[in-house]
Amino acid sequence: MFFKYRPKRGEEENKVLFDYRASEGSEGGKEKKVLFGLRQNFVLVFLIVIILVAFVFGFWFGKSKIVCPVCPPEEVDFSLFWETWKTLEEKYVDKEKLNVQEMIYGAISGMIKSLDDPYTVFLKPEDAKRFIEDVKGMFEGVGMEIAIKEGQLQVVAPLEGTPAQKEGIRPGDKILKVDGKPTTDITVDEAVNLIRGPKGTEVILTIYREEWKETKDIKIVRGVIDIPSLKLEIRDDNVAYLRLYHFSEKATYDFRDAAIKILGSDAQKIILDLRNNPGGYLDVAQEIAGWFLEKGQIVAIEDFGGGEEQKEVLAEGNAKLVTYPIVVLINEGSASGSEILAGALRDNRGVKLIGETSFGKGSVQELAELKGESSLKITIAKWLTPIGESITDKGLEPDIRVEMTAEDYDAGRDPQLDKAIEIIKELD
Repeated sequence: MFFKYRPKRGEEENKVLFDYRASEGSEGGKEKKVLFGLRQNFVLVFLIVIILVAFVFGFWFGKSKIVCPVCPPEEVDFSLFWETWKTLEEKYVDKEKLNVQEMIYGAISGMIKSLDDPYTVFLKPEDAKRFIEDVKGMFEGVGMEIAIKEGQLQVVAPLEGTPAQKEGIRPGDKILKVDGKPTTDITVDEAVNLIRGPKGTEVILTIYREEWKETKDIKIVRGVIDIPSLKLEIRDDNVAYLRLYHFSEKATYDFRDAAIKILGSDAQKIILDLRNNPGGYLDVAQEIAGWFLEKGQIVAIEDFGGGEEQKEVLAEGNAKLVTYPIVVLINEGSASGSEILAGALRDNRGVKLIGETSFGKGSVQELAELKGESSLKITIAKWLTPIGESITDKGLEPDIRVEMTAEDYDAGRDPQLDKAIEIIKELD
């Protein structure tokens, strides 16, 4: 028996009695009863199947339509993270310190710090804006490139004509404190935020230098930093002295103007000075290399790791300066783009490197724009010289080593440039 509702006692008896009598009364009545029951069963089963199919399809279709800008990876268990977040919200004593946005930024920075790569850095919106200003070559601060090397914050190079250079900051200086705050475990961007500031304000750097017996506090008044791309001097001995300060956006155009002046002058040889050049854009270094190398020669090799095919970065310029004898000056402030250019000239043309071992930044970074105007400066490749040499953390070794002593700096002497002039005069 099938009922859509529970009948009253009298109704139930009548119904049962009716069915019994109908079944007993004739074979036709019995057949109708059975067929009616089977038909009801079939319809009910059919409806249940339809409902189940509709539910499953609707669930699948709805799930497939869920759109997220970046969906969390299903194979990663974030439960510990959210458990920690919830515990902080429930139990942390100073609730007013629980700034949701800053907690998110801090979590991202901590994740990146676990990579132990000082060149892969998360940039909050204000830091991203500052980074763009840096590579464009104008900002307010003290004017020096810094980096983490062997776990220590240090100066890569003071920039030309800046307060840092005027106060005697040198490549390799170790920065132990900024305004009394220790730099232990600090990131480069955290240090930049401490050192940078409006023009006219002061910052005190506690510096350690190899030849000093003790640290010194150096007070620097911040200023407007407008980094020049280069300086060109056509010497009386028909030697062009070309100093590149930075591979910034405008360096490509400034170098083209300088190259045209060299081509139109009596200069027959070139001294290329890359000392204290902290680098910049890879493509700018590639374009400048194209003036000194034949088209198609290798400038650098990008190694993406993970079994990916290496990519050759090739010279694509006009090679107008390829016939000029040249020597290159480097020191421990020569990093990144300047090391790429120096290595390319050495490996392709046998150009002599004069000075001191370069910094050793052998990686390529890309700036990825993220949500909310923040960015990620991420290492995407290691770069190798044209012959496949990695200079990461070891730098380029000079062919002719010439040290600059403290006495040389104090007296304004430049024995490295003197040696370069001596060697270039011997070249045909």
